[in-house]
Amino acid sequence: MDRSFASDNNAPIAPEILQAILDANAGDALGYGEDEWTARAVERFREHFGAGTEVFFTFNGTGANVTALASLMQPWQSVLLPATAHLQTDECAAFERFTGSKMIPIAVRDAKLRCEDLEPYLQSGTSVHFPQPRMVSISQATEFGGVYQPDEIRAICTYAHEHGLLVHVDGARIANAAAALRTTPRALTVDLGVDVLTFGGTKNGLMLGEAICFFDPALHRQAAGYVRKQAMQLASKMRYIAAQFERLLAGDLWLKYASHSNAMAARLLELVRDIPGITITREAPCNAVFATMDRAAIERARSEFFFFTFDELLPEVRWMTHWATQPQDIEAFAAALRRAVS
Repeated sequence: MDRSFASDNNAPIAPEILQAILDANAGDALGYGEDEWTARAVERFREHFGAGTEVFFTFNGTGANVTALASLMQPWQSVLLPATAHLQTDECAAFERFTGSKMIPIAVRDAKLRCEDLEPYLQSGTSVHFPQPRMVSISQATEFGGVYQPDEIRAICTYAHEHGLLVHVDGARIANAAAALRTTPRALTVDLGVDVLTFGGTKNGLMLGEAICFFDPALHRQAAGYVRKQAMQLASKMRYIAAQFERLLAGDLWLKYASHSNAMAARLLELVRDIPGITITREAPCNAVFATMDRAAIERARSEFFFFTFDELLPEVRWMTHWATQPQDIEAFAAALRRAVS
């Protein structure tokens, strides 16, 4: 497979990140995060998010999400989230199995949660017959490629805190969202009242690795370190995850990768928007294009470039770009799509 448009998970490792891994591969280093690379990477996060930020590196997004929430919840509590959330649809009930807590998926119109969506789920009081809401979880960018505006996140955080809830952001693509909004990850999280962020690296140039950022460490009462170990997310050779993040957060490399990824999706949208037989279904300012096509056309196009069907009923497809997608890839894919529907 030369180039696909299935997922930013399919991208190769960015050369600067690969070099950072190689640079860290010299001599012995203490394990489990007691190394200089981890210390420097944590300081990078604090430069971006504030001196009080506490950081825990994990292997993958599911592990990061589950560890973050499990550190803040009890088994009788629940997390309120959109029914479209990755936690709900793509993590094989890992959260429920590991925590014993419950996810409460809420139907939303565009993958974005709003305060009025939460209100009906806060009416059970303290009855022992119902799980007690503790967390609100949103994805930035969303699973439909959209973004929350800062005022939308601030409203959710204010409403949640007024009702005794904490706010988690699944930031697998937080870099893409920040690039699309021309702002910073901090301005989309801690500055708006977010309590915990899972900061994505795998989808933005890294070989593997995510980072959990607690903006008020007192909230997890020192639980996160133990939870990460039990969740099998504590890397013995932590320096190789940390070194990637240290490089990613140096000189805004994260922004370079995400901006390029977004720009490639915008170029693809420009080339295919007016092709007869292709209907764009969603406005997605980040690195995804959503469209409907005839099923036979989908298969013809997929014979040249692999991509996923996002909604089998329509059918709706999703085309994703990443840091390594090149303009010539976009041109070739758009030509293949044109041939497929002709």
